[in-house]
Amino acid sequence: MATLHVLSHSPFSDSRLSSCLRLLGGDDGLLLCGDGVYALQADTAQSQALALMPASIALFALDEDLDARAIHAPARVQVVDYPAFVELSCRFDKVNSWL
Repeated sequence: MATLHVLSHSPFSDSRLSSCLRLLGGDDGLLLCGDGVYALQADTAQSQALALMPASIALFALDEDLDARAIHAPARVQVVDYPAFVELSCRFDKVNSWL
């Protein structure tokens, strides 16, 4: 069962990102929003960990949060808006928010 994992907390404040990465299945997706987009900052351990994810795991980031933090998404990241976020929530079997 494919799960969309939603991470909105800074990857520099706790271990949610690393815990999430350990649990991702091959058909899962990861959506970074809010301060979670900081994981995409270049030359960080967090961005390197995301780059090492299998290609079968979809990686998304919310465009509004990228813009607000002046972060440019790498090519691997699918940038989505709020309507696409809703569509993703319906496309996956489950949604797991890492609160």
